[in-house]
Amino acid sequence: MTVQARLFLMMVLQLAVWGAWAPKLFPYMTMLGFAPWQQSLVGSCWGLAALAGIFFSNQFADRNFAAEKFLAVSHLLGGLALVAVAFSTTFWPFFLAYLVYSLLYVPTLSVSNSIAFANLSDPARQFGAVRMGGTVGWMLVSWPFVFLLGAQADAHQVRWIFLVAAIVSFALAAYSLTLPHTPPRKDAEGLDKLAWRRALGLLGAPFVAVLFVVTFIDSVIHNGYFVMADAFLTERVGIAGNLSMVVLSLGQLAEILTMLVLGAVLVRLGWKATMIVGVLGHAARFAVFAFFADSMPVIIAVQLLHGVCYAFFFATVYIFVDAVFPKDVRTSAQGLFNLLILGIGSVVASFLFPALMGTLRDGVTGMVDYRTLFLVPTGMALAAVVLLAFFFRPPERGPTGPVAP
Repeated sequence: MTVQARLFLMMVLQLAVWGAWAPKLFPYMTMLGFAPWQQSLVGSCWGLAALAGIFFSNQFADRNFAAEKFLAVSHLLGGLALVAVAFSTTFWPFFLAYLVYSLLYVPTLSVSNSIAFANLSDPARQFGAVRMGGTVGWMLVSWPFVFLLGAQADAHQVRWIFLVAAIVSFALAAYSLTLPHTPPRKDAEGLDKLAWRRALGLLGAPFVAVLFVVTFIDSVIHNGYFVMADAFLTERVGIAGNLSMVVLSLGQLAEILTMLVLGAVLVRLGWKATMIVGVLGHAARFAVFAFFADSMPVIIAVQLLHGVCYAFFFATVYIFVDAVFPKDVRTSAQGLFNLLILGIGSVVASFLFPALMGTLRDGVTGMVDYRTLFLVPTGMALAAVVLLAFFFRPPERGPTGPVAP
Protein backbone atom coordinates (compact mmCIF):
# COMPACT_ATOMS: atom_id res chain seq x y z
CA MET A 1 0.00 0.00 0.00
CA THR A 2 1.38 3.43 -0.94
CA VAL A 3 2.00 6.08 1.69
CA GLN A 4 -0.83 8.16 0.25
CA ALA A 5 -3.26 5.23 0.54
CA ARG A 6 -2.16 4.58 4.13
CA LEU A 7 -2.76 8.21 5.03
CA PHE A 8 -6.14 8.12 3.26
CA LEU A 9 -7.17 5.19 5.48
CA MET A 10 -5.96 7.11 8.53
CA MET A 11 -8.32 9.93 7.61
CA VAL A 12 -11.19 7.48 7.00
CA LEU A 13 -10.86 6.17 10.55
CA GLN A 14 -10.12 9.60 12.08
CA LEU A 15 -13.38 11.17 10.90
CA ALA A 16 -15.43 7.98 11.30
CA VAL A 17 -14.86 8.22 15.07
CA TRP A 18 -16.46 11.68 15.03
CA GLY A 19 -19.17 10.89 12.48
CA ALA A 20 -20.43 7.89 14.45
CA TRP A 21 -21.86 9.96 17.30
CA ALA A 22 -22.12 13.58 16.09
CA PRO A 23 -25.53 13.50 14.33
CA LYS A 24 -27.36 11.87 17.26
CA LEU A 25 -25.58 13.35 20.28
CA PHE A 26 -28.23 15.94 21.13
CA PRO A 27 -31.27 13.71 20.39
CA TYR A 28 -29.66 11.05 22.61
CA MET A 29 -29.24 13.51 25.47
CA THR A 30 -32.91 14.45 25.10
CA MET A 31 -33.78 10.74 25.40
CA LEU A 32 -31.76 10.60 28.63
CA GLY A 33 -33.82 13.50 29.97
CA PHE A 34 -31.00 16.05 30.08
CA ALA A 35 -32.20 19.64 30.41
CA PRO A 36 -31.21 22.18 27.73
CA TRP A 37 -28.54 23.70 30.01
CA GLN A 38 -27.05 20.25 30.58
CA GLN A 39 -26.99 19.57 26.83
CA SER A 40 -25.28 22.93 26.34
CA LEU A 41 -22.56 22.07 28.85
CA VAL A 42 -21.89 18.78 27.07
CA GLY A 43 -21.81 20.52 23.70
CA SER A 44 -19.35 23.10 25.01
CA CYS A 45 -16.81 20.35 25.80
CA TRP A 46 -15.87 20.21 22.12
CA GLY A 47 -15.16 23.92 22.01
CA LEU A 48 -13.13 23.85 25.22
CA ALA A 49 -11.13 20.94 23.83
CA ALA A 50 -10.56 22.84 20.57
CA LEU A 51 -9.16 25.77 22.53
CA ALA A 52 -6.95 23.53 24.66
CA GLY A 53 -6.03 21.44 21.63
CA ILE A 54 -4.58 24.35 19.68
CA PHE A 55 -2.06 25.09 22.40
CA PHE A 56 -1.48 21.53 23.62
CA SER A 57 -1.03 19.76 20.28
CA ASN A 58 0.83 22.63 18.62
CA GLN A 59 2.96 23.79 21.55
CA PHE A 60 3.60 20.56 23.45
CA ALA A 61 2.50 17.29 21.86
CA ASP A 62 4.06 17.67 18.42
CA ARG A 63 7.33 18.90 19.97
CA ASN A 64 7.69 16.07 22.48
CA PHE A 65 6.11 12.94 20.97
CA ALA A 66 6.30 11.07 17.69
CA ALA A 67 3.00 11.99 16.04
CA GLU A 68 1.93 8.41 15.25
CA LYS A 69 2.48 7.34 18.88
CA PHE A 70 0.57 10.35 20.17
CA LEU A 71 -2.27 9.40 17.82
CA ALA A 72 -2.24 5.78 19.04
CA VAL A 73 -2.32 6.62 22.75
CA SER A 74 -4.95 9.34 22.29
CA HIS A 75 -7.32 7.04 20.40
CA LEU A 76 -6.80 4.15 22.83
CA LEU A 77 -7.70 6.33 25.81
CA GLY A 78 -10.39 8.13 23.78
CA GLY A 79 -12.01 4.79 22.95
CA LEU A 80 -12.14 3.90 26.66
CA ALA A 81 -13.73 7.30 27.38
CA LEU A 82 -16.35 6.63 24.68
CA VAL A 83 -17.25 3.32 26.32
CA ALA A 84 -17.73 5.22 29.58
CA VAL A 85 -19.97 7.74 27.79
CA ALA A 86 -22.08 4.90 26.33
CA PHE A 87 -22.81 3.42 29.75
CA SER A 88 -23.37 6.72 31.58
CA THR A 89 -27.06 7.54 31.81
CA THR A 90 -26.97 10.34 34.41
CA PHE A 91 -25.65 13.79 33.66
CA TRP A 92 -22.44 14.27 35.61
CA PRO A 93 -20.81 10.91 34.77
CA PHE A 94 -21.84 11.44 31.11
CA PHE A 95 -20.48 15.00 31.09
CA LEU A 96 -17.14 14.06 32.67
CA ALA A 97 -16.60 11.06 30.36
CA TYR A 98 -17.49 13.14 27.30
CA LEU A 99 -15.18 15.96 28.43
CA VAL A 100 -12.28 13.50 28.79
CA TYR A 101 -13.04 12.08 25.34
CA SER A 102 -13.17 15.58 23.80
CA LEU A 103 -9.84 16.57 25.33
CA LEU A 104 -8.28 13.39 23.94
CA TYR A 105 -9.85 13.45 20.47
CA VAL A 106 -9.76 17.09 19.33
CA PRO A 107 -5.94 17.40 19.31
CA THR A 108 -5.75 14.33 17.05
CA LEU A 109 -7.43 16.32 14.25
CA SER A 110 -4.39 18.56 13.88
CA VAL A 111 -1.93 15.76 14.62
CA SER A 112 -3.35 13.56 11.84
CA ASN A 113 -3.01 16.52 9.47
CA SER A 114 0.61 16.94 10.60
CA ILE A 115 1.34 13.28 9.87
CA ALA A 116 -0.11 13.67 6.40
CA PHE A 117 1.82 16.85 5.59
CA ALA A 118 5.07 15.39 6.91
CA ASN A 119 4.86 12.23 4.80
CA LEU A 120 3.47 13.44 1.46
CA SER A 121 5.98 14.23 -1.26
CA ASP A 122 3.82 17.10 -2.60
CA PRO A 123 1.39 18.15 0.17
CA ALA A 124 -0.12 21.03 -1.77
CA ARG A 125 -1.21 18.68 -4.53
CA GLN A 126 -1.84 15.47 -2.58
CA PHE A 127 -3.40 16.54 0.72
CA GLY A 128 -6.85 17.27 -0.70
CA ALA A 129 -7.21 13.68 -1.92
CA VAL A 130 -5.94 12.31 1.41
CA ARG A 131 -8.27 14.53 3.44
CA MET A 132 -11.18 13.32 1.32
CA GLY A 133 -10.79 10.04 3.23
CA GLY A 134 -12.31 11.79 6.24
CA THR A 135 -15.45 12.60 4.30
CA VAL A 136 -15.65 8.98 3.11
CA GLY A 137 -15.24 7.76 6.70
CA TRP A 138 -18.03 10.04 7.94
CA MET A 139 -20.36 8.60 5.29
CA LEU A 140 -19.42 4.95 5.75
CA VAL A 141 -19.85 4.93 9.52
CA SER A 142 -23.53 5.85 9.21
CA TRP A 143 -24.39 2.51 7.58
CA PRO A 144 -23.96 0.14 10.57
CA PHE A 145 -26.77 2.02 12.32
CA VAL A 146 -29.28 0.86 9.73
CA PHE A 147 -28.93 -2.54 11.43
CA LEU A 148 -28.03 -1.51 15.00
CA LEU A 149 -30.98 0.86 15.51
CA GLY A 150 -34.69 0.36 15.09
CA ALA A 151 -37.07 2.71 13.32
CA GLN A 152 -38.12 4.05 16.74
CA ALA A 153 -34.77 3.64 18.46
CA ASP A 154 -34.70 4.28 22.20
CA ALA A 155 -31.78 5.41 24.35
CA HIS A 156 -30.63 1.83 24.98
CA GLN A 157 -30.16 1.35 21.23
CA VAL A 158 -28.86 4.82 20.41
CA ARG A 159 -25.95 4.44 22.85
CA TRP A 160 -24.44 2.29 20.09
CA ILE A 161 -23.29 5.57 18.51
CA PHE A 162 -20.58 5.74 21.18
CA LEU A 163 -19.77 2.02 21.13
CA VAL A 164 -19.26 2.06 17.34
CA ALA A 165 -17.11 5.18 17.72
CA ALA A 166 -15.10 3.38 20.41
CA ILE A 167 -14.54 0.35 18.17
CA VAL A 168 -13.29 2.60 15.36
CA SER A 169 -11.13 4.50 17.84
CA PHE A 170 -9.48 1.27 19.04
CA ALA A 171 -8.90 0.23 15.42
CA LEU A 172 -7.27 3.59 14.69
CA ALA A 173 -5.10 3.30 17.81
CA ALA A 174 -3.69 0.02 16.50
CA TYR A 175 -3.43 1.27 12.91
CA SER A 176 -1.57 4.42 14.02
CA LEU A 177 1.39 2.30 15.09
CA THR A 178 1.80 1.17 11.47
CA LEU A 179 1.93 4.73 10.10
CA PRO A 180 5.22 6.28 8.91
CA HIS A 181 7.37 7.47 11.78
CA THR A 182 6.85 11.20 12.26
CA PRO A 183 9.32 12.48 14.87
CA PRO A 184 8.54 15.45 17.13
CA ARG A 185 9.21 18.88 15.71
CA LYS A 186 11.78 21.13 17.35
CA ASP A 187 10.63 24.46 15.98
CA ALA A 188 11.50 27.54 17.95
CA GLU A 189 8.60 28.27 20.30
CA GLY A 190 9.32 31.99 20.45
CA LEU A 191 8.82 32.36 16.72
CA ASP A 192 5.55 30.44 16.90
CA LYS A 193 4.21 32.64 19.69
CA LEU A 194 5.21 35.73 17.73
CA ALA A 195 3.30 34.33 14.73
CA TRP A 196 0.19 33.98 16.91
CA ARG A 197 0.44 37.59 18.00
CA ARG A 198 0.90 38.74 14.41
CA ALA A 199 -2.06 36.63 13.29
CA LEU A 200 -4.25 38.28 15.93
CA GLY A 201 -2.87 41.66 14.87
CA LEU A 202 -4.17 41.06 11.34
CA LEU A 203 -7.71 41.45 12.71
CA GLY A 204 -7.00 45.17 12.51
CA ALA A 205 -7.30 44.92 8.73
CA PRO A 206 -10.99 45.57 7.85
CA PHE A 207 -11.31 42.68 5.37
CA VAL A 208 -9.86 40.22 7.93
CA ALA A 209 -12.14 41.51 10.71
CA VAL A 210 -15.22 41.15 8.49
CA LEU A 211 -14.23 37.63 7.47
CA PHE A 212 -13.61 36.75 11.12
CA VAL A 213 -17.11 37.91 12.13
CA VAL A 214 -18.77 36.15 9.20
CA THR A 215 -16.85 32.94 9.93
CA PHE A 216 -18.07 33.09 13.52
CA ILE A 217 -21.69 33.51 12.41
CA ASP A 218 -21.44 30.76 9.83
CA SER A 219 -19.72 28.39 12.26
CA VAL A 220 -22.58 28.85 14.76
CA ILE A 221 -25.06 28.02 11.99
CA HIS A 222 -22.98 25.06 10.79
CA ASN A 223 -22.62 23.57 14.28
CA GLY A 224 -26.29 24.29 14.96
CA TYR A 225 -27.20 22.09 12.01
CA PHE A 226 -25.69 19.09 13.80
CA VAL A 227 -27.55 20.03 17.00
CA MET A 228 -30.96 20.18 15.33
CA ALA A 229 -31.01 18.13 12.12
CA ASP A 230 -31.38 14.55 13.38
CA ALA A 231 -34.20 15.40 15.80
CA PHE A 232 -35.97 17.32 13.02
CA LEU A 233 -35.70 14.41 10.58
CA THR A 234 -37.03 11.84 13.04
CA GLU A 235 -39.57 13.91 15.03
CA ARG A 236 -41.01 16.22 12.39
CA VAL A 237 -40.28 14.75 8.96
CA GLY A 238 -40.89 11.14 10.01
CA ILE A 239 -37.67 9.52 8.81
CA ALA A 240 -36.91 6.28 10.65
CA GLY A 241 -34.36 6.58 13.45
CA ASN A 242 -32.09 3.97 11.86
CA LEU A 243 -32.05 5.81 8.51
CA SER A 244 -31.62 9.44 9.60
CA MET A 245 -27.82 9.24 9.75
CA VAL A 246 -27.71 7.80 6.23
CA VAL A 247 -29.88 10.69 5.02
CA LEU A 248 -27.58 13.19 6.73
CA SER A 249 -24.54 11.51 5.15
CA LEU A 250 -25.80 12.61 1.72
CA GLY A 251 -24.29 15.96 2.64
CA GLN A 252 -20.83 14.40 2.78
CA LEU A 253 -21.37 12.83 -0.65
CA ALA A 254 -22.21 16.28 -1.99
CA GLU A 255 -19.15 17.67 -0.20
CA ILE A 256 -16.87 15.36 -2.19
CA LEU A 257 -18.43 16.43 -5.48
CA THR A 258 -18.39 20.13 -4.57
CA MET A 259 -14.75 20.04 -3.51
CA LEU A 260 -13.85 18.67 -6.93
CA VAL A 261 -15.23 21.80 -8.65
CA LEU A 262 -14.22 24.32 -5.97
CA GLY A 263 -10.97 25.33 -7.70
CA ALA A 264 -12.73 26.17 -10.95
CA VAL A 265 -15.50 28.04 -9.12
CA LEU A 266 -12.99 30.14 -7.18
CA VAL A 267 -11.17 31.16 -10.33
CA ARG A 268 -14.44 32.06 -12.06
CA LEU A 269 -16.35 33.76 -9.22
CA GLY A 270 -13.58 35.00 -6.92
CA TRP A 271 -13.33 34.93 -3.12
CA LYS A 272 -16.32 37.07 -2.20
CA ALA A 273 -18.93 35.59 -4.54
CA THR A 274 -17.91 32.02 -3.71
CA MET A 275 -18.20 32.68 0.04
CA ILE A 276 -21.59 34.34 -0.44
CA VAL A 277 -22.87 31.28 -2.31
CA GLY A 278 -21.62 29.08 0.54
CA VAL A 279 -23.45 31.08 3.23
CA LEU A 280 -26.58 31.29 1.07
CA GLY A 281 -26.50 27.48 1.02
CA HIS A 282 -27.14 27.55 4.77
CA ALA A 283 -29.96 30.07 4.38
CA ALA A 284 -31.59 28.01 1.63
CA ARG A 285 -31.30 24.71 3.54
CA PHE A 286 -32.83 26.08 6.74
CA ALA A 287 -35.56 27.92 4.82
CA VAL A 288 -36.51 24.61 3.17
CA PHE A 289 -36.50 22.97 6.62
CA ALA A 290 -38.83 25.71 7.85
CA PHE A 291 -41.37 25.70 5.03
CA PHE A 292 -41.24 22.24 3.40
CA ALA A 293 -41.09 19.91 6.40
CA ASP A 294 -44.11 17.97 5.09
CA SER A 295 -42.26 16.93 1.92
CA MET A 296 -39.85 14.14 2.78
CA PRO A 297 -38.32 13.99 -0.74
CA VAL A 298 -37.54 17.73 -0.65
CA ILE A 299 -36.02 17.51 2.83
CA ILE A 300 -33.85 14.57 1.77
CA ALA A 301 -32.76 16.30 -1.45
CA VAL A 302 -31.80 19.55 0.31
CA GLN A 303 -29.18 17.67 2.35
CA LEU A 304 -27.04 17.90 -0.78
CA LEU A 305 -26.61 21.62 -0.10
CA HIS A 306 -24.20 20.65 2.69
CA GLY A 307 -21.47 20.35 0.07
CA VAL A 308 -22.06 23.94 -1.04
CA CYS A 309 -22.18 25.17 2.57
CA TYR A 310 -18.89 23.53 3.51
CA ALA A 311 -16.77 23.80 0.38
CA PHE A 312 -17.85 27.22 -0.84
CA PHE A 313 -17.39 28.86 2.55
CA PHE A 314 -15.23 26.96 5.03
CA ALA A 315 -12.85 25.34 2.55
CA THR A 316 -12.67 28.66 0.71
CA VAL A 317 -11.73 30.46 3.94
CA TYR A 318 -8.83 28.03 4.49
CA ILE A 319 -7.63 28.49 0.90
CA PHE A 320 -8.03 32.28 1.18
CA VAL A 321 -5.90 32.43 4.35
CA ASP A 322 -3.21 30.34 2.70
CA ALA A 323 -3.20 32.51 -0.43
CA VAL A 324 -3.53 36.00 1.05
CA PHE A 325 -2.01 36.02 4.55
CA PRO A 326 1.76 36.55 5.08
CA LYS A 327 3.61 33.24 4.83
CA ASP A 328 5.08 33.32 8.33
CA VAL A 329 1.67 33.63 10.03
CA ARG A 330 -0.45 31.39 7.81
CA THR A 331 -0.37 28.37 10.12
CA SER A 332 -1.33 30.47 13.14
CA ALA A 333 -4.04 32.26 11.16
CA GLN A 334 -5.47 28.88 10.06
CA GLY A 335 -5.49 27.86 13.72
CA LEU A 336 -7.30 31.08 14.62
CA PHE A 337 -10.08 30.48 12.10
CA ASN A 338 -10.17 26.80 13.02
CA LEU A 339 -10.75 27.83 16.63
CA LEU A 340 -13.82 29.74 15.46
CA ILE A 341 -15.16 26.84 13.42
CA LEU A 342 -14.46 23.92 15.77
CA GLY A 343 -14.36 25.77 19.08
CA ILE A 344 -16.19 29.03 19.65
CA GLY A 345 -18.89 28.35 17.06
CA SER A 346 -19.52 24.93 18.60
CA VAL A 347 -19.85 26.36 22.12
CA VAL A 348 -22.27 29.11 21.07
CA ALA A 349 -24.37 26.70 18.99
CA SER A 350 -24.47 24.23 21.88
CA PHE A 351 -25.96 26.91 24.16
CA LEU A 352 -28.16 28.75 21.64
CA PHE A 353 -30.03 25.99 19.84
CA PRO A 354 -30.86 23.58 22.71
CA ALA A 355 -32.22 26.60 24.61
CA LEU A 356 -34.32 27.63 21.59
CA MET A 357 -35.59 24.08 21.14
CA GLY A 358 -36.57 23.94 24.82
CA THR A 359 -38.37 27.28 24.58
CA LEU A 360 -40.18 26.32 21.35
CA ARG A 361 -41.20 22.83 22.52
CA ASP A 362 -44.95 22.51 23.15
CA GLY A 363 -45.60 21.44 26.73
CA VAL A 364 -48.57 19.27 25.71
CA THR A 365 -47.52 17.59 22.46
CA GLY A 366 -43.77 17.72 23.05
CA MET A 367 -43.26 18.90 19.44
CA VAL A 368 -40.82 21.70 18.66
CA ASP A 369 -42.00 24.64 16.54
CA TYR A 370 -39.39 23.88 13.90
CA ARG A 371 -40.54 26.60 11.51
CA THR A 372 -39.78 29.34 14.02
CA LEU A 373 -36.60 27.55 15.10
CA PHE A 374 -35.14 27.33 11.60
CA LEU A 375 -35.95 30.95 10.77
CA VAL A 376 -33.27 31.92 13.34
CA PRO A 377 -30.28 30.40 11.46
CA THR A 378 -31.85 31.50 8.17
CA GLY A 379 -31.82 35.11 9.37
CA MET A 380 -28.27 34.74 10.74
CA ALA A 381 -27.07 33.46 7.36
CA LEU A 382 -28.71 36.34 5.50
CA ALA A 383 -27.07 38.83 7.88
CA ALA A 384 -23.70 37.20 7.16
CA VAL A 385 -24.36 37.53 3.42
CA VAL A 386 -25.00 41.26 3.84
CA LEU A 387 -21.71 41.67 5.73
CA LEU A 388 -19.82 39.85 3.00
CA ALA A 389 -21.53 41.66 0.15
CA PHE A 390 -21.05 45.21 1.45
CA PHE A 391 -18.05 45.13 3.76
CA PHE A 392 -15.70 42.33 2.68
CA ARG A 393 -13.11 43.79 0.33
CA PRO A 394 -10.27 41.27 -0.13
CA PRO A 395 -6.96 42.53 -1.53
CA GLU A 396 -7.35 40.35 -4.61
CA ARG A 397 -10.43 39.13 -6.49
CA GLY A 398 -9.60 35.44 -6.44
CA PRO A 399 -6.81 32.87 -6.73
CA THR A 400 -4.04 33.84 -9.11
CA GLY A 401 -3.24 30.22 -10.01
CA PRO A 402 -4.83 26.78 -10.08
CA VAL A 403 -6.42 25.54 -6.83
CA ALA A 404 -6.12 21.91 -5.79
CA PRO A 405 -9.29 20.33 -4.31
